[in-house]
Formats: sequence, C-alpha cells, structure tokens
Amino acid sequence: MTYRFHPAAEAEHLGQIAFYESRRKGLGGRYRDHFLKIVQGVCERPAQYPIDHPPDIRRVRLRPFPLSLIYRERDGAVEILALAHYRRRPGYWLGRAAETKQEGASSPVNRG
Repeated sequence: MTYRFHPAAEAEHLGQIAFYESRRKGLGGRYRDHFLKIVQGVCERPAQYPIDHPPDIRRVRLRPFPLSLIYRERDGAVEILALAHYRRRPGYWLGRAAETKQEGASSPVNRG
C-alpha cells in the first residue's frame, strides 16, 4: 500500500527532521529512518492500531520521539494527517480530515 501526506503533515515531518538535526548531528536522520519504518508497518497493516478518533482516524506513537503519527486509510492508501507532539495542542489537526475530503492530499508515495 502507498501513503500520502496532508500538505501540513508533510511540512511537520520535514520540520521535525530539521529540528532534530539541529539538536544533534545525525538525529534528524534517525528520526526519518524511524518514521519510515513505522510508516512501512502501517502500510502493510493499516488496521493494526486502534481507532483514536471515529470513524477511521488512527494513531501510532513514534517512540522514542515524543510524536504520534495520525493517519487513516483512504482510497487504498494511508493518508497521514499529522505528526503531532504527545502533549502540545491536542486535536489541532482535526480539521485536516475534512479538508482532505474536499481538496485532496499530496501525491501518493509508493512504499510497498
């Protein structure tokens, strides 16, 4: 299955890479690699994580990073809605689910 980012989620992801890299050389790459490993697992079995926001939005933690990957399965792809900090601004991304229904998300990325 492929995955695609909501445009704001892609910006969050790229921002996290830059943030971690600025904190310690190589940490941005470790974050990116961990993110890709988690996304690969999600793409292989999207329903493996419980629904966090009905009817179809799921969450998986990116431990050891203090982030959660917020996603849903849509049109045969995993749609990444947010990379949200565990404790900051809960639910700020909820409007993205409605946006992507109307406007569409970024292009799918083939990851298995």
